Amino acid sequence: MATPSAHASPRTRWASLLAAPLVAGVVGSGLLVPPVAAAQETPVSPTQESPAPESPTQGSPSPSTSGQAGPTPSTPEGGVDSPSLRVPATVPTGVRLDKVEWKAANRVALWVQSPAMEQAIQVQLMLPASWNSEPERTYPSLLLLDGLRARSDASGWTLETKISQFFDAKNAVVVLPVGGESSFYTDWVSDANGSAYQWETFLMEELPPLLARDWRVGDEHGVAGLSMGGTAAMMLSQRYPEHFRFAGSFSGFLDTTSFGMPEAIKVAMQDAGGYQAERMWGPLGSARWQEQDPKLHTDKLRGQSLYVSAGSGNTGPWDQPSGLPDIPTNFPGYGLELLSRMTTQTFVNKARGNDVEVTANFRPSGTHTWPYWQFEMMQAWPQFANAVGIENVEAPCAAEGEIARVAERQPGLGPCLTGEYDVRGGKATDFRFGRVFWSQPTGAHAVLGAIGAAYQAEGGPEGPLGLPTSGETTTPDGKGRFTQFQGGVIYWSPTTGAHAIRGAIRSMWQDRGAERGDLGYPTTDEITNPNKPGVVQGFQGGTVYWSSDTGPKVVEGAILSAYREAGAENSELGYPTTDEISLSTRGGAFSRFQGGAIYWAPLTGAHVVPRGPVFDAWGTVDYERGRLGYPTSALRSTQNGQVMEFEGGRITVTGGRAEIS
Repeated sequence: MATPSAHASPRTRWASLLAAPLVAGVVGSGLLVPPVAAAQETPVSPTQESPAPESPTQGSPSPSTSGQAGPTPSTPEGGVDSPSLRVPATVPTGVRLDKVEWKAANRVALWVQSPAMEQAIQVQLMLPASWNSEPERTYPSLLLLDGLRARSDASGWTLETKISQFFDAKNAVVVLPVGGESSFYTDWVSDANGSAYQWETFLMEELPPLLARDWRVGDEHGVAGLSMGGTAAMMLSQRYPEHFRFAGSFSGFLDTTSFGMPEAIKVAMQDAGGYQAERMWGPLGSARWQEQDPKLHTDKLRGQSLYVSAGSGNTGPWDQPSGLPDIPTNFPGYGLELLSRMTTQTFVNKARGNDVEVTANFRPSGTHTWPYWQFEMMQAWPQFANAVGIENVEAPCAAEGEIARVAERQPGLGPCLTGEYDVRGGKATDFRFGRVFWSQPTGAHAVLGAIGAAYQAEGGPEGPLGLPTSGETTTPDGKGRFTQFQGGVIYWSPTTGAHAIRGAIRSMWQDRGAERGDLGYPTTDEITNPNKPGVVQGFQGGTVYWSSDTGPKVVEGAILSAYREAGAENSELGYPTTDEISLSTRGGAFSRFQGGAIYWAPLTGAHVVPRGPVFDAWGTVDYERGRLGYPTSALRSTQNGQVMEFEGGRITVTGGRAEIS
């Protein structure tokens, strides 16, 4: 139940008001034992690398012993068991990858069509350091879950922390689902504000086999999350015990059915998006709630490596003091962290009672907010790495030769992540904020930022662009930047993003003045038509269509709208054979296409005139210059044939013969 900032707002002060009586009631009931933990080391700044892991307050994790026999599990409280499920080996029917968008050279966004969720769900991947240098290698994965206020555009882990800089030198694929506000990443018994919330099915049945097939994810997996995501991490690891080797909860709520907790979750979900808790697991405290309660099924975690943490709610290094002793200004974060700490302690006690080892870090201070979760993720990394078989030592690297000299001139590249490795036609070294490529004919040049992401999307040096032949350069208009490659160029501007231009489209664009011409900057990549040979690319001033028969031609404005409405190049019009041509008659214009033309005038708009009897008959009276003038309607079918309206009359086709009236 993550708070969006370190400061309270009137809308979220419910947390501190609700937490105090709940904590008092829970402790008084005897269901929870207040945590007694020795003070831990003061957390380091989350912008720094993590120190060596601290000694756990009680106990330590054992090596993974999946499949070993243990004590016979007792019947869960409430008599409700949680099923042990398996991830399918093949991609289920209907699951497909709809879209790929590179955010950086080592971060990519996928839109995965989910039959269970009835829509495409965005999932971002942070890729490992050796992703490019070892293209045949597979990697362990870490499913990293968001908090209650998960946004629909990106994971809070990328919006609120700097863990991407921490993970870029680590050899794991970090999986970040986007969205899921108030979902607890579970399968709901009913709809969620009109949406299908079947997050467990998506995350555990639909997504993993696709990542294994297409994105080099291997057989070792972990899951971790903050707040709501910490609760879900423990739920999923219990329900899929053969899949996960590691599970981590940072300020999670690991007891969801003890006195007051269902009500607390209900209030939180109502506040974070107006969701109804009963639509998630049915009546509060029911059998479905017990099935999902992490504390009731700790026996299923035997053999997994577990890491849990919680603060005390008191003012910590990333809080502002309120003036009251030990009480921060982040009142909601204070109350929520108290609940997290107590429910996490209950979970730890239950787990250890079932002979399940847990690394538990109960901090002497800290509230329910992002800097602490970033710190805990960094602290948990060595334990995750050990559980999934990653050597927790970053490989030494050093740039060499011309690549080293480029890195010296561009300190913004950051430290190297790999040594020098072979690419098609040359060599490369990866750095924290970019890559440097070298070959004898091209020299050494850096590719970074949004241009680096677009280059990765084009296939990098193995793609059609080849190797860079220049560094990043400011455009003559001062608004954008570009990098040249052997097979094209990538242009970037703040309003259009980064897109590659190559081949005949690039030559035509440069002849028209490049970004300073009428087309401006590219707004899309080059898109191949799957239905007929040809490509299309968008620009600020129009759209360029290319085929081998027609070459690159520009379609723009109202004529472009009419062309798209007609089906564009996949319609009977086919590809354009001319750019837009101005007409002297009443300020009009037209474009020719393989199967006809589109005419436009200010008073009539744009209309398609296909090749055939109507077009031929119109030509006998001198087209728009004659008595019929411009077309005023689309060609429409009638019972006896076809008819088309013009400014000065109509053309009717019956039995293949056209008549002007």
